[in-house]
Amino acid sequence: MVNGMKKNITGILYFYVHFIVEVVCFFYLTRVTNNSPVVWLIPFIYDGLAFVPQSIIGYISDKHPKLNIGIIGVVLLIISYLLFGLTKLKVFYSLFFLCMGNAFLHVAGAENTLKTSEGRLSPAAIFVAGGSFGVVTGKLLARTSISSLWFLIPIISMIPFILLANTYITNKSNTNKFNYVKDNVNPYLVVLIALFVVVIRGYMGYGIPTSWNKTTVQLVIFFFTMGLGKALGGILSDKFGIKKVATLSTIVAIPFLCFGDKIMLISLIGVMFFSMTMSITLGILVSVLKKKPGLAFGITTIGLFLGTAPIFFISVNMTVNIVIIIVFSIICSILLNHVLKGDDIK
Repeated sequence: MVNGMKKNITGILYFYVHFIVEVVCFFYLTRVTNNSPVVWLIPFIYDGLAFVPQSIIGYISDKHPKLNIGIIGVVLLIISYLLFGLTKLKVFYSLFFLCMGNAFLHVAGAENTLKTSEGRLSPAAIFVAGGSFGVVTGKLLARTSISSLWFLIPIISMIPFILLANTYITNKSNTNKFNYVKDNVNPYLVVLIALFVVVIRGYMGYGIPTSWNKTTVQLVIFFFTMGLGKALGGILSDKFGIKKVATLSTIVAIPFLCFGDKIMLISLIGVMFFSMTMSITLGILVSVLKKKPGLAFGITTIGLFLGTAPIFFISVNMTVNIVIIIVFSIICSILLNHVLKGDDIK
């Protein structure tokens, strides 16, 4: 148990960082949209500004590894909350800094966990999982009367975690041990396939039929299950092999997602399996972009934006949604099976 924690220490440290980032972001978003006549506009802007620039930030960080982008992200979040809590400026000013802080901290977490993971997926998976717990916590806190200025404390609390995580990066830290992709597959095709899978996962994250999700307790359970699935995707891949977990979790999730609309337990099983591919697509991209882990992570966030963007403008009925889930889940499973090597457990 202790040895397992030591191996995943950067993932655990950035689990906390990611948790706090999503707490402050979704507290902000929930508070702001509750008072907005156009409730969809601010979340859409947030998704675009927080997700898309991560590829650029990641590329810059790859080129300048000594740049502490995590601390930059903390400073940006502090500015955002000072503008949000102390000024009467339009919300878009504080929103811009919020999105940039989110982007910088996400890239910092991804790069740190990838560089210190020795080719394993579990540290990055644990880091990514923290976000789901933070989202629901931020949403719930926004329902209270707490002042936004109190959130400066958890924002500042991330600094020692970031600094400690950085001490685990050495001159030998690299991502050369990520070798999950077959040697004979074109790297550009691999990038496109991974991007496609992330786009589908982004869409399904919003499109999963969950009419059962009506109470606060059910909301918490839903996000807890999603976070658990994200962590298990990496942990189980390290234990049993990435190819098994990637292809099976994608297929097994289908019936539970499609037929769990009114039954919470069935739906949650599907959500857990569906969430497992989060770290797997990142591992695929780093396998072909070994010296550019920041850019690799940024590609996944572009995919998430492309997957979620249609939700703001297009509405589909339940039948069409289920067909989309079934067809594209099968396609994703086939594509993942095509690019992934046989299960060489690390």
